[in-house]
Amino acid sequence: MSSKRVLVLLGALCVALSTRSSALQRVDAQGLQLRIGFARPGGGYAIQTLPLETYIARVLAGEAARESPAAALEALAITIRTYALGNRDRHRADGFDLCDETHCQVVRTATPATTRAAEATAGQILMSSGQVASVFYSASCGGRSEIPSNVWPGAEDPPYLPTAEDDACLRAPEWEAHLRGADLLRAFRAAGFRGDQLRDLRITSRNSSDRVARLQVVGLTPSEVSGQDLRVIVGRTLGWQHIKSAAFDVRWSGAGYRFTGHGSGHGVGLCVIGSTNLAARGTTAPAILQKYFPGTVIATAGASPAPPGNVLVSLPDADEGDRAAITRLADAARGEIAGALGVTPQSPITIRFHTTTSDYERATGHRWFTSGAWVRNEVHLAPLVTLRARGVLDRTVRHAIVHAMVDEVLANRPAWVREGAALYFSGERSLPERREACPQDSELLQPVSAGALADAYARARSCFTRQINNGRNWRDVR
Repeated sequence: MSSKRVLVLLGALCVALSTRSSALQRVDAQGLQLRIGFARPGGGYAIQTLPLETYIARVLAGEAARESPAAALEALAITIRTYALGNRDRHRADGFDLCDETHCQVVRTATPATTRAAEATAGQILMSSGQVASVFYSASCGGRSEIPSNVWPGAEDPPYLPTAEDDACLRAPEWEAHLRGADLLRAFRAAGFRGDQLRDLRITSRNSSDRVARLQVVGLTPSEVSGQDLRVIVGRTLGWQHIKSAAFDVRWSGAGYRFTGHGSGHGVGLCVIGSTNLAARGTTAPAILQKYFPGTVIATAGASPAPPGNVLVSLPDADEGDRAAITRLADAARGEIAGALGVTPQSPITIRFHTTTSDYERATGHRWFTSGAWVRNEVHLAPLVTLRARGVLDRTVRHAIVHAMVDEVLANRPAWVREGAALYFSGERSLPERREACPQDSELLQPVSAGALADAYARARSCFTRQINNGRNWRDVR
């Protein structure tokens, strides 16, 4: 089960609803249709329009635990609905609202029980302080819930998403996995780590929920990774059945590494196994929601779509919890860069993070060490876990956004002009001043190594900066 991040503002309507928390407020939400992208086996999506409550019943069939009591289904239905209303623009760049996979929410054939739960909670959502709550759920917290920022750096930690003991979860499931060193190396390399041998993997710190915070990756570059990112790296290449959560221990055993842990998923927010056990004990749906989202209010509201944004972010399923932080970063960079350039962007910028470096290379035609590229009117970026581990996420996003704004204007100039502009206006400060000749197009477009590209970048930035310092406008650099 994937991360479920929910955030949408309903403006004055939400404010009005939140002031009357003692009773459900009903606003007509009938007739709302969602455009769902159903993944085709060979790639792409078949788009189908579904009524909201039909969608809720079908997602319940895909996400709920088997034989869930009615109260557990109703609690999850409210969470699912909030997510659906808050993320209707997640696939806007693809021409529909939500997909049917773990990237959004899994859609299956509805059952009588899931249909009843959808109907019993029709239109109900969770709110906090006049806004729809930012809600997560996972298969199992493993006995203790997690705060968002421990999973997705930069995420907000609202008071209704604390780390807390969960005796209803019973630490289920307990699991172990044995991974060969060669397989782990393959997974790390797919994520953009470099090196010929993984010599050791050591836990160096844990967070407040006792999940793994950081590990040392001996023999590879970068040399550290977070516990959550390790789970994602292994899951994307070797399968999600191995490292089920970041609540684990690891040690060398024979020809590989033995992981032992408990829980399944990120552990933030509602625990599906825990909520099922609570319902079996007689706990009501509202009480379940108060346990996992303390201080929130259930309200019934219309499904106003989120306002169009300046940046459309496309993320793999395991990175969805980073959406709000990435969007804030990219939106702020877009505004700042546009001001520095003296331009007014006419349309949103689409930013796509790729699952592996191989995916990035196939989509862009660029080598893994370029990290980001402006291709076919979209920003394409290397895997988020890689950019974060290298400490270049902000720099890479800004660099690519500058390309999005200047490449058309500078299309007929040498490549160093466009690259120099990207380096200059993205605020690159680490490159040394170089007095050598400006780089040839081939040095920037077909670099032979990361070192050669860094050298070409330094020369391109120096050439561009000299002309700017001499009073030339960026549009006139040549």
